[in-house]
Amino acid sequence: MSQSVVVIGNFDGVHPGHREVLKAARQAEPGLPLIVVTFWPHPLAVLRATGAPLLLTRLAERVALLKEAGADEVRVIDFTPAFAALTPEAFITDVIAPLDPARVVVGENFRFGRGASGNVETLRQLGAGRFKVTGLGLVGHEDVDTCSTLIRTALADGDVALAAEHLGRPFRFSGVVRTGDRRGRQLGFPTANLPVPAELACPLDGVYAGWVTRLDGLDAHGAALAPGAGPERWPAAISVGTNPTFDGIDRRVESYVLDRTDLELYGAPIAVDFVDRIRGQVRFDGIEALIVQMDDDVLRCREILGS
Repeated sequence: MSQSVVVIGNFDGVHPGHREVLKAARQAEPGLPLIVVTFWPHPLAVLRATGAPLLLTRLAERVALLKEAGADEVRVIDFTPAFAALTPEAFITDVIAPLDPARVVVGENFRFGRGASGNVETLRQLGAGRFKVTGLGLVGHEDVDTCSTLIRTALADGDVALAAEHLGRPFRFSGVVRTGDRRGRQLGFPTANLPVPAELACPLDGVYAGWVTRLDGLDAHGAALAPGAGPERWPAAISVGTNPTFDGIDRRVESYVLDRTDLELYGAPIAVDFVDRIRGQVRFDGIEALIVQMDDDVLRCREILGS
């Protein structure tokens, strides 16, 4: 194998700080292939019995974002208890050495090896004479350091605009549309419903303005798009929560595409991009009050999205 420049990290969300690490690696070794090493599941999901952070992206999305950010190859390490028990020396031997790096680039807070005993300086010492090491500081936005924890906190507060500022793009929640209760269609607001898995981050329960994109290369009715055509994208009013007016239990993301009652999205993979929060989740006394509020929600969405 020819030499490479290797970037190592968890990279959940692939925010601007992560992208800056990849950019610095490319600039440091412009003639070498850039290999990103990441871990799945999140290390804390293995190291802690409870309290692992909610994930900002699924693995496939993370890999796609890393390649979009400049990675030539993404190596996914299966983070198991056995892997967590590797010494720093064994980590170098098993993970880094086979990639024959000329340089390894990590964030300055990078830790590796059993008990997180290795750090950037350890990496330099163990790599001396074999590869160079670059440790990079956090990237900030408006004097605030960007990190995945900050983004998760913003989402938990419903502040999707702040999350977008630190992600460098709107927060995206994706999945396959499943059949819901069909109440939305009866009320005149048919929705595309996505379940919220327990391990994924999602904005605080409430109503949001955003966009829905179909991801399978088909149009609104399931027909193939013309060659070279981009995916279809529609403005939407988005509800996150359990639908308390109807005593719902399962948490889900329900998207009403504005002015469209003809979409055929059951079983289709879609992405929901959150732009701004309109209000919190409310339990209404009856359907009429709910419809009045939904009409107002749609008007607010039009104002926010310019649709």
